[in-house]
Amino acid sequence: MEDAATLEQQGREQLERATTADELEQARVETLGRSSALTLALRELGALPAELRGARGQELNRVRGELERLHTQLRERFETRELDAQLQAAAVDVTLPGDPVPRGTAHLLTQVQREIEDVFVGLGFRIAEGPEVELEYYNFTALNTPDDHPSKAESDTLWIGPGVCLRTQTSPVQVRVMEQQPPPVYVICPGRVYRRDALDPTHSPMFQQVEGLAVDKGLSLAHLKGTLEHFARALFGPDREIRLRSHYFPFTEPSVELDVSCFLCGGAGCRVCSGEGWIEILGAGMVDPNVFGFVNGYDPEVVSGWAFGMGIERVAMLKYGIPHVKSFYDNDVRFLEQFRGAVR
Repeated sequence: MEDAATLEQQGREQLERATTADELEQARVETLGRSSALTLALRELGALPAELRGARGQELNRVRGELERLHTQLRERFETRELDAQLQAAAVDVTLPGDPVPRGTAHLLTQVQREIEDVFVGLGFRIAEGPEVELEYYNFTALNTPDDHPSKAESDTLWIGPGVCLRTQTSPVQVRVMEQQPPPVYVICPGRVYRRDALDPTHSPMFQQVEGLAVDKGLSLAHLKGTLEHFARALFGPDREIRLRSHYFPFTEPSVELDVSCFLCGGAGCRVCSGEGWIEILGAGMVDPNVFGFVNGYDPEVVSGWAFGMGIERVAMLKYGIPHVKSFYDNDVRFLEQFRGAVR
């Protein structure tokens, strides 16, 4: 039977020989585990005479406590050493230049839409939105479109079901706004619209549009012209001139198209304006009194209004010289990065 001092000395030497955390764990098992000499000695206490059992037990438990404390100290030392090594390996030299993090930017169409919105919000208009899947009533009927109008044909409109289509314009939002509030109304309606157009340089079956509506007492075509002139100069430069040409839309009377003096040649004629000196930018006109007849509280004898609509792709193409509408939807990073922060 080994004495307690010998067991303590052997245990200390075994624990202190460990050079890694794994070796220390193995030494703990051999020194303090259930098969160790110290544990076997504790199990043999029951076979000793009663007068020897107490002193022997106290001495062996003291040795166990000392070895456990030594093991804890050595384990903490190894853990500290390993943590220091990990921190050293993961150290960062803060004086080195950091890796550049690429930052995204809004799509050019989003930038142009926000620029258009900023112009009209600055004039007191608010932004209104509506559903892209629209009822025939709002997309056509309430906009004074006759049943035999070509735009209702399946060759022009994407029909979802009887009386339901993908909206062909954001004009339905104007009717919905008038249903929800009495005049005066000053809103712009941005959003996606859909038509059965074959993809070519200037047409796409899905595109972005912004329409505007103003309804109040005493509004005239002169107010429309002044507003659009302000818009054209804010978007294309202070030297731009505009002209209105007669046109036809079912929901406006009289109807006009707005041309802007070419911002590349100043009106002299170039490839952008096809030699004409003017670029068509949008359609507009005075709200047809029949449209007011579809909403309560809008008496055409009391109020008048005007509306306009433009394609955001067309505005962006003209402003930045983009030859094909498809470029907006190819998701080519080389194209998109050219217009990073184009609109401030």
